[in-house]
Amino acid sequence: MHFKIQLFILFLLAPFLGLGIAYAQLQPFAFTGTGAMALKEEAFQEEADQTYHQLLSLAENLRDTALTAEMSTSLIRLLRDDVYSELQTYVEQHAVLQEMVRASSEQQSASGGMLDYLLANMLGDPLGQTFGNNATIKVYSLAEAGYRGYMAKVRVHKREAIRMVLAEDRVGSRGETTSAAAARSGAVLAVNAGGFFASDGRLLPVGITVVDGEVLTFADLHLSFVGFNRSGKLVGGNITTREQLTELDVIHGASFLPTLLKGGVKQPIPSAWANTRHPRTLIGHFENDDLLLIVIDGRREGWSTGVTLEEAQDKLLEFNVRDAYNLDGGGSSTFYYDGRVLNRPSGGAERRVTTNLVIIP
Repeated sequence: MHFKIQLFILFLLAPFLGLGIAYAQLQPFAFTGTGAMALKEEAFQEEADQTYHQLLSLAENLRDTALTAEMSTSLIRLLRDDVYSELQTYVEQHAVLQEMVRASSEQQSASGGMLDYLLANMLGDPLGQTFGNNATIKVYSLAEAGYRGYMAKVRVHKREAIRMVLAEDRVGSRGETTSAAAARSGAVLAVNAGGFFASDGRLLPVGITVVDGEVLTFADLHLSFVGFNRSGKLVGGNITTREQLTELDVIHGASFLPTLLKGGVKQPIPSAWANTRHPRTLIGHFENDDLLLIVIDGRREGWSTGVTLEEAQDKLLEFNVRDAYNLDGGGSSTFYYDGRVLNRPSGGAERRVTTNLVIIP
C-alpha cells in the first residue's frame, strides 16, 4: 500500500520535475558575464529550493491524506463489520426471544386446555363463561365434586381485572355486601376477602390491607396475607414487614388464615381450626397461574354442612392447584357472578364485610 502511495506521488510530481530540468538546461533568461551568471545561478537555486520545499510539503500532505484515507477506509470497514455483527446478533437474539414467547404461549394454551379438560371431567361443563379484555372467567358448580358451592377459574389478561374493594372506600365503615361491591365496581365476579372485627360500631379489617398499592392497615397478627402484584399474579404468605410487601410489588391484598398449599404441598392447619366443618371461601392458582376462587356453603341442615380445611386441601390438590389460602368464611362466604349471588350464605342473606375481591373482565 505504501509503494502505491509513493508511486502516485511520483506521477504527480513528474511534470514539475521535468519543468525544472528543462529550465536548468535551456536557461531562457541567461545573463552575460560571470557576475550575472552567479546572480542567475543564486536566484535560480533559491527559487528551485523554494519550489522543491513546496513540492516536498505537497508530497507530505498528499501522503498524509492518502494514509488518512486508508485509515478512514479501514475504520469504516471495521465499523461496518461491527454494525453488521451487532445487527446479526440482535436479529438472532430477537428470533430466540420470539420463539420463547411463542413456545411459552403455546405451552400456556396447552396447559390451559388440559386444565379445562380436567375440570370438565371432574365438574362437568361450565355453567357460565365470560370473555373480556381483562380476564376470561369460567364458573363451575361443585355438585359433581360432592359439595354445595361454586368455583371460578379466571385467566387474567391484564392486572386491571383484579381489585380489592374496601367497604365505603374507608378503613372504618358499616361494611358492604359482596354484591354491592361488585355492582359499584362494574365487576362480573366477586367473593368476600379478608377478616374483620367490630369496634365502636364500625367494622375494621384485620392484619394487612392493601388497595391500589396503598397499605391501609398493617398489623402483624400471624395471619396469612393474600394479595396480587402488578403483574396480576397471586402472592401471599406470612408477611411481617412492609419491606416484604414492597419486594412482592403488592397492589391489592387482605388477611386471614391459614395458608393451605405452598408449591403443591399441604401446610399445617392450626389446631384451633383442625377438622372443623364450616362454610369456606378459598383462593389459589393452578400450575399455569390461572386463578381459582371457591365458595362452599355450610351450616345449613339439609343443604350443606360445609367442609374441613383438610378436605379442602385434598380437593385442591385433585384440581392441580399449586398455592392456596383460606379467606374469611362462615356467614361471610359469598359467591357473586353475573348479577346475582349463586351460593346460599349461612345466615340466610349476605353479610356486610370490609373487603371484597372483584374481577372486572
